[in-house]
Amino acid sequence: MGNPLLDISATVDYDFLKKYDLKPNNAILAEEKHKPLYEELINLYKADFTAGGSVQNTMRVTQWFLQKPKIATYMGCVGKDKYSKILEDKATMEGLNVRYQYTDQEPTGTCAVLITGKDRSLCANLAAANCFSLSHIEKPENKHLIDIANYIYVSSFFLTVSPESIQTVAKHAYENNKMFMMNLSAPFLCEFFQKPMLAAFPYVDILFGNETEADAFAKSNNFDTMDRKQIALKILNMEKINDKRNRIVILTQGAKPVLLAKDGTVTEFPVIKLPEEKVVDTNGAGDAFVGGFIAQLIQGKSIEICIKCGIWAATQIVQRSGCTYEGKPNFQS
Repeated sequence: MGNPLLDISATVDYDFLKKYDLKPNNAILAEEKHKPLYEELINLYKADFTAGGSVQNTMRVTQWFLQKPKIATYMGCVGKDKYSKILEDKATMEGLNVRYQYTDQEPTGTCAVLITGKDRSLCANLAAANCFSLSHIEKPENKHLIDIANYIYVSSFFLTVSPESIQTVAKHAYENNKMFMMNLSAPFLCEFFQKPMLAAFPYVDILFGNETEADAFAKSNNFDTMDRKQIALKILNMEKINDKRNRIVILTQGAKPVLLAKDGTVTEFPVIKLPEEKVVDTNGAGDAFVGGFIAQLIQGKSIEICIKCGIWAATQIVQRSGCTYEGKPNFQS
């Protein structure tokens, strides 16, 4: 479950970021002052449209690896408009089993992806995505899809929308011994949505995050350390309800090694070094990492292979604009 957003991405200059009070490598929710940004992007810059939203990106990448439609089901809320039609067509074409909730209260959410050099600044206007309600997952046909799922993945972005839906599926995962996975998603969530985040934490079997999110989480939770290996171990040892399996924590660090905290130890996985000129856009790299990881995980592969596939997936995505790919993946484990 997540926030389905139509990504509107364009390369801009730093003055544009300054104009809207945005940072080069960050993710925020749009405020009133950001509203004109979207039209300006479309009208003044060569903007690309892609099916976005963190979890939807991850599920699309998972489907790309599996090369078999409708293994992954995706739920989130959209408006009844042309944007949701574009979203659904693109996601379905990529094999995703799309189960949107539709609202006429708000238009489909959009996310401005502002590319400056190798950085990307995300400004999301959730709009319809904010309207997701528990009633959607309680519909018999959707409840059935949750019942037959073995793995559940949510982003912390969704904490701003429907923490009760997260609690419901997290409890379902716990009661049925299913794998429940979550992503820290953005530094501001660790800071301002700490309460719902910590409420979901005891259910988390696998936690993903990047370096800035890990730092923000450590700060918000008074870890008294900025050593990422220590942060990963502290997260590992936080309360966990399902004692049938130990928690796993995976932190990506851009061009630095991926950290895996598991069974009380931290292992480093070097990432694939790309020549500078090959890096087009880091947007979606984290989402792609999780997509590659999950694609191997559900096939029963080792955590090491899952991480290697995640790294491989992220490496492919950063060489293209947006969270996009082409052809068949040729990952070799």
